[in-house]
Formats: sequence, structure tokens, C-alpha cells
Amino acid sequence: MESLLSPSITYLAEAATPGDFAAARIQMALSLGWHIIIASFGVAMPAITLFMEWRGHRTGDVHYRLLARRWARAMGVLFAVGAVSGTVLSFEMGLLWPGLMGTYGQVIGLPFTLEGFAFFIEAIFLGIYLYGWDRLSARAHMWSAVPVLIAGIVGTFCVVSANAWMNQPRGFDLVDGRITGVDPLGAMFNPATGPQSVHMMVAAFMVTGFCMAAVYAVGMLRGRTDRYHRLGFLVPFTVAAVMAPVQVGVGDWAAHHVATHQPVKLAAMEGLYETQRGAPLHLGGVAIDGELRYAIEIPNALSLLAHWDPNAEIAGLNTVPADQRPPVNVVHWSFQLMVGAGFAMLAVAAAFAFIWRWRRGWLTNRWFLRAAALCGPAAVLALEAGWTTTEVGRQPWVVYGVLRTHDAVNTAPGLRTGLVVVLVVYTLLTVATVYVLRRLARDKPVPVAPRESDVETFPVP
Repeated sequence: MESLLSPSITYLAEAATPGDFAAARIQMALSLGWHIIIASFGVAMPAITLFMEWRGHRTGDVHYRLLARRWARAMGVLFAVGAVSGTVLSFEMGLLWPGLMGTYGQVIGLPFTLEGFAFFIEAIFLGIYLYGWDRLSARAHMWSAVPVLIAGIVGTFCVVSANAWMNQPRGFDLVDGRITGVDPLGAMFNPATGPQSVHMMVAAFMVTGFCMAAVYAVGMLRGRTDRYHRLGFLVPFTVAAVMAPVQVGVGDWAAHHVATHQPVKLAAMEGLYETQRGAPLHLGGVAIDGELRYAIEIPNALSLLAHWDPNAEIAGLNTVPADQRPPVNVVHWSFQLMVGAGFAMLAVAAAFAFIWRWRRGWLTNRWFLRAAALCGPAAVLALEAGWTTTEVGRQPWVVYGVLRTHDAVNTAPGLRTGLVVVLVVYTLLTVATVYVLRRLARDKPVPVAPRESDVETFPVP
């Protein structure tokens, strides 16, 4: 494949130092890992907030509107910090990886352009929505949030489709190291776009719902069991709990796609070194000297899950040279963490369904509230682990099978200094974000007189 690369990219590979290369990878991982959490709230929080405002107007229950108003303020804060981190990422793509953007920018430029339009639409209408409280009619105010919701989803879809292209490059031809026959739509809607984008959207609703609910679960553990806190817990937790089993099905779809199109990544995810039929599923284990040790094996399970055939052949890492294999322990354990956290949240969601149907009074049980509160960090852990699996599992390729990561890195001096600067910036950004959100959380909701619409939805023991 390297013979297909242009001379300029080959030169970059020769000039790049290991320190600069490592600094660029760490900086990109930090920026993406930070931004993806904020982006998840941009996808799902407008929908949940809009639902709360609609319910408030529909039922006359002021608690819905109080929650919607508070969440809208938090949404504004998260949008602002997301704009900063997203801008950093956009610059990093060109500054850190000129071998990628300089050569393939014409192929994947379309989704980034559309994401820019979505961002501006989101910013404009979010400003109208935030400023329009008590200034617009209820109907006009709710409609002003609809473009925010749509733009958040469209923008995330565009970015994920660009990442999917890196896993399944399409929409161009390489002739003598030059890009020809560019098809931007074919690149954007590549085979990985469907499973990756749906997987990300569902994950965004799970992260947002469980994290929002965790705040109120902690409040209820501290004795705040009024209707305001219970609604603040129930609505986002219900959204996330409904998405949990959906994500299992979507994850299976994504895993089948990986098994078909990226067999080396699947082998790294499972620590499978030798090609074999009836391959076992590995739980745990550590890769040492070309062998996965200390794992619990479930016979034939990997073949069954990957191809619906317990005797299907699964390609091992031995099918490619050692320099084309991803770091097995990182990929294997990130995948294990994602699946483990996902099924833990699914178990809590199943308990929630049982409690809501047959034991509603248990919704204020301290053990259940503790488990619900832990679902917030578990959702974030699953999200980060899933992206680690996706990105590290593709290595050593930045564009799978076409362009190696070390061939795309910038060779200019100062990348390690840039990493230090970015670390400082993201530390300050994190501290500022947490501080502002905590201030918002400490603000007391406006007191309201009891009314008939504020009847308890479930009893407090």
C-alpha cells in the first residue's frame, strides 16, 4: 500500500520523529475524547429539554418548565465549551495531520463543510431559544428549539461519517499516488456510516440521559425527594433506559460490520492470534508474547456472534504482518470495558422497568438510586472505551489499508510544546465547565404553590 502514497507523504514519514508522532497522537486522543462527551449532550439534551417544556405546557405542571429552563441554561454552557473544543479539533486535523487532510481533504471535505453549516444553525437558534424565554409565545419558543435539535444530530452525523470513511475509505481512486475520480457523496455514505452513526446517536442519548439523571439521583440520595427532583431523575433516566436495549442490537450490527470489513480489528478486540473455525469468545485476558492468557473462553461464541454460525472461520492477527496489527491489549480491554459497562447499564434499565411496572415504591430505594447514579459515569466510560476501540483498532492506519498514521503526521517542530499547551487549555476548560455547571445546580428553583397537577406520580416510603 505504501507504494501508492505520494512522494510528499513518504517524505513526511521519513522526517517525523517518534516524540512528535507520539505527541500528535496523544493530543488528538485528548481533544477527541474530551469533545465527544460534550458533543453527546449536543445531540440528546435539546430533545429531552424540549420534551420537558412541551409537557409543562401540556399538563400545566410548573416543575416540567422549571427543569426545562434550568437544562436550557446548562445546554448553553455546554454548547459554548463544545464550540471551543470543536474549534481546537478542526485546527488539529490540519496542523497535526497534513498528510491526511492535504491529500484526502477533497474526498472528505463535504461532511466537514455540512457540519460547519449545522454548527451555525445550531448557534443561531440556540441563542433565540435561550433569549426567547418569556419573550416568545409558548408555541414559537418550542419551535425555535427544533432547529437546535436537528442541527445537533446532523452535525454529529457528518463528523461520524468522516470517521467512518477512515474505517471504510470510498469515493476516490489512487492512480500513481494521486487522487482521482473523487465522489464526495460516495465517501460520506460509505459502508461504515450506517452502523457507526446510529451507534453514536444511541450512545449520545444514553450518556446524556444517564448523566442528567445521575445528578438528581444523588440529590434524592441526600433527601431531596420532592417532585422537582423526581421528575428530573425519571424523564432522562427513562430515555436512557429505553436506549440501553436498543444499543445492544445496534452494537451487534456494528460488530457484524467489523467482522466483515475489518477482520484484523475484530481479532484485536478478541485477542485472537490464530485463524480458526469455531472461535471462542474471550472474557478478560492479557496479550503476552503473541498469546492471550488468563482469559475465560466461551467455545464457538465468537463465530456464532460474528457470522451466526458456530463453526464459521474467524481471521486471526496472524493474517497480517506484525507491523500492521493494532496494540492488542488496548483494543481488547477497551472493547471489554465498553461491553461490560453497556450490559451493567442494561441490567439497571431492566431493574427500572420491573420496578416501574410492579414495585413503583422502590424507585426511591437507596440501592437503586446508587446504581442509577453510577450509570452516569458508566455511560461516559462506555463511550470513551467504544471510541478507543474504533480508533486504536484501526491502527496503524489513519485511512484503513491506504494511509498509515505515521505517514500523515506533521513534521514541523513544536508538536510536543503544542501538547503541553493543549493540556493546560483543556484543564482550564474542564475546571471552568464544572464550576459553572455546579453553580447552576446550586441555584434554587423558583418556589411554586402546590397545585392539582403536582400530584405525586409514585409514593415515597
